Amino acid sequence: MEQVATTPRRYNIWTVGCQMNEADSRRMAQQLEFVGFTPTNSPEEADVVVLNTCVVRQQAENKAVGKLGAIQAIKTARPDMVIGLMGCMVGMRETPALQKRFPFVDVFMPPSETTPMLDHLDRLGWLQDLRVTEQRQRSLRDAMQDEDLPLPTPVRGETFTAHVPVVLGCSHACTFCVIPYRRGAERSRPKGDILTETRGLAAQGIREVMLLGQIVDRYGMEFNDGTTLAGLLRDVAAIDGIARIRFLTSHPNYMTDELLETVAATPNICPQIEVPVQAGNDRVLETMRRGYTVEQYRRLIRRIRELVPDVAIHTDIIVGFPGETHDEFMDTYRLLEELELDKAHLSKYSVRPKTIAARQMPDDVSHQEKRDRWAMLEELQRTILERKNAALRGQTVEVLVEKREGPRLYGRTPQGKAVYFDDDRDLRGQLVPVRIDWTGPFSLIGRPADTIRDTRKLEILVV
Repeated sequence: MEQVATTPRRYNIWTVGCQMNEADSRRMAQQLEFVGFTPTNSPEEADVVVLNTCVVRQQAENKAVGKLGAIQAIKTARPDMVIGLMGCMVGMRETPALQKRFPFVDVFMPPSETTPMLDHLDRLGWLQDLRVTEQRQRSLRDAMQDEDLPLPTPVRGETFTAHVPVVLGCSHACTFCVIPYRRGAERSRPKGDILTETRGLAAQGIREVMLLGQIVDRYGMEFNDGTTLAGLLRDVAAIDGIARIRFLTSHPNYMTDELLETVAATPNICPQIEVPVQAGNDRVLETMRRGYTVEQYRRLIRRIRELVPDVAIHTDIIVGFPGETHDEFMDTYRLLEELELDKAHLSKYSVRPKTIAARQMPDDVSHQEKRDRWAMLEELQRTILERKNAALRGQTVEVLVEKREGPRLYGRTPQGKAVYFDDDRDLRGQLVPVRIDWTGPFSLIGRPADTIRDTRKLEILVV
């Protein structure tokens, strides 16, 4: 009743990059719908188009530039449309240069900052056109995300997982990483805001939340009041309706026994730890300014497995970092072979402007050598996962069903393993025991345990 649009206005959001960008785009969509806009899949039909960008890798930046070119053509034909550029491409201080490069963009929004778009629409008079009350506009600007903001229309009742930012920015400044320059200094969100947001998501059918931070283990450190990620996890776990909680990304220097013991002791905190190693050679790690040695990382992995026996450990690895020799790369290969981690996110080093590596280190590993090293690790990881997953054949696992893909339902185990199974029922959002019949390196296929005629008792193996 507070918002009655005389002429329907529509929005379109395009997103590339990390889970934090996905959370920011969801918030932008929620706020636009809150003030009366409706979604459209076609930027040609939209009154507002937002591009949420990533520049962590050159490939992601190239995608954003290409998308901007396509949107410019639409803007030329429809000069009244509003274009917003958001995310790490804008960063915290890049707006003046971007305004010169892309003069057709109307609004520039740093990561996690949506207010500039709302202010621009207000100046255009569009919010008044939609008859949004002053009180509602004020409540919108005061809330990062709360139960007053319904999920965006396209995902309402269709999605059961959501990302919740808890630490914004980063102050660690690894030599290869552009995040501190684009997302700003590390800052934790107040616990009350996070819990309010999560309760609102749970009330709308969200069953799993992932708490996000560039170094999520550092949550609350600047509060100086004993606030920790472990305490936040326990509080989130107590919210009615939240069946599963994940968190990422961790850092070897900040993972504590308290955090690991909380994961092990709390049933709805998933035993999945993402702790990047980045390289398996001490000289390379020092050049990256990671702050630990290979042996310290090795000891951490042993400690994680000791305290959380059913854990799945994920890592990140960069190949072809400046100065990395073949022998140093082989140290990384041997470490991954030894540790047998459950997932390795692999990337080829690319120069990122303003980083220490870009300013001080020549990109001296050839593109072909980077490709070859990436392929070696990818094949090794495939072999490891084929063997590890094969042990699950005949076992019954718990799956949170997220969506239907063709004839099959898709979901994940607590450890994040992808599972597909046939079932005509709408089981989305439910925890379903599934017996595994087939395993591959990156997914599993099975049958719902309640459809298997077997007089033997089915025991659920949480994997």
